[in-house]
Amino acid sequence: MLTRVRTFFQKEMVLCIAALCAVATMFLIPPDGAYLGYIDFRVLCLLLCLMAVVAGFQAVGVFRYITYQLLRKIHSGRVLGVTMVLLPFFVSMVVTNDVALLIFVPFTLGLLQQLGNKKAVIPMLVLQTVAANLGSMATPVGNPQNLFLYAAYQLSAGEFFAVMLPLSAVSLFCLAAGALPVLPGSLPQLNLKPETLRSRGRLGVYVLLFILCLLTVFRLVPYGLTTVVVLVCVAWLNRELLKELDFALLATFVCFFIVSGNLARVEAVRTFLEELLSRSTLLTSVATSQIISNVPAAVLLSSFTDQWKPLLEGVNIGGLGTPIASLASLITLKLYLRSPQAQAGKFLGVFLLANVAGLAILLLTATVI
Repeated sequence: MLTRVRTFFQKEMVLCIAALCAVATMFLIPPDGAYLGYIDFRVLCLLLCLMAVVAGFQAVGVFRYITYQLLRKIHSGRVLGVTMVLLPFFVSMVVTNDVALLIFVPFTLGLLQQLGNKKAVIPMLVLQTVAANLGSMATPVGNPQNLFLYAAYQLSAGEFFAVMLPLSAVSLFCLAAGALPVLPGSLPQLNLKPETLRSRGRLGVYVLLFILCLLTVFRLVPYGLTTVVVLVCVAWLNRELLKELDFALLATFVCFFIVSGNLARVEAVRTFLEELLSRSTLLTSVATSQIISNVPAAVLLSSFTDQWKPLLEGVNIGGLGTPIASLASLITLKLYLRSPQAQAGKFLGVFLLANVAGLAILLLTATVI
């Protein structure tokens, strides 16, 4: 029994911590009728739908197919390095940063092993992690905090992209420049395994479902209708996919909603956070993200400020910094440590150096803008 509990805690550490925090705040604010109002069911349903559609994309092999088609035509190490970093940057805009890393980190480890270039493993994986975190900030569906804030503040597409696209453009330029020297100019012949789409018909359905999700994010279609359509279609096409969805993430969000809702009703906490946010919403959200990660930071701080622009910038920029600033970063660390001859200390050193540099550049950019 203890082994099962330990295994579950290790696998779902964030959920367990969030649940403990939620229970702790219940001693401050005992459960009452207001609890139901804490939970944003629209965000939960959209997360569920997006996870289901992305699982469908993965099931038909669309991401590996795109990667294969791109890489089989590359003969320059410089171009390959930039391509391998920018792939998670752009893919994360659609499938979220954590899914992008789950797709590309194992692929990159195998590719670099084939090339016999062990020196490039750490810088490449670090840059891919930064790229996934920064690419995901460009769209409302790129990461959970964007999806939440887009809904919580009733933002329009124009408002969102006007804030995030300049930061994304700067990120793209810096990542491309940083990736250029990672691999040598000349490469041995790549022996890529051919990838094909498993079912073009199913892919077409998943594309239509993803468009439906986007229309719902932009409040053109009711989320209840979208939830029913997506779940019914995915169950019809491949019922097994529904068992693979990250329900722990949804439960974690419920815990975050309870924590932020209860803390918002504690006068001392409200006064303290409102004081910090009044001084600098941007810096407060960045600093909070370093401690509790950017998703719960977005949920918590949104209860205390109407300054959505610096909050949106802060929790996205704040995904850089410590390994827990964006929980997606822990995916790369976990996958890297499973590889032969992994060097945890060196990885963390390069990771912190790249993240601090990126954080400084984007903080300066956000301040100037």
